[in-house]
Amino acid sequence: MRYMLLIGADDTAGPEARARLEAMDGCGGWSQEMTERGVLVGGGALRPETATVRVREGEVLVSDGPFAETKDLVGGFSMIECATMEEAVRIAARHPVAAVGKIEIRPVLEP
Repeated sequence: MRYMLLIGADDTAGPEARARLEAMDGCGGWSQEMTERGVLVGGGALRPETATVRVREGEVLVSDGPFAETKDLVGGFSMIECATMEEAVRIAARHPVAAVGKIEIRPVLEP
């Protein structure tokens, strides 16, 4: 099963932790190790700019920012393939951002 790891900081992260997260170059060997193990199947860093698109009564509405009021910063994502959620948690816990930020795990619906 595939899992999306949303990698970032939340509003409990202090300014120092957020700055470390934003300046992090690579993942301290995590990506290479997970690729070699056949777990990491994709991912990338995300720019901070966002737009939210809605269509209501035929009108396209575009707003800046996330879809909900939040102070969370999503700085990147990784797509992993694991047998269980428990394995995905173990993989996410090894990511260096888990020590200074947060990693949200979402199972991907497969067709």
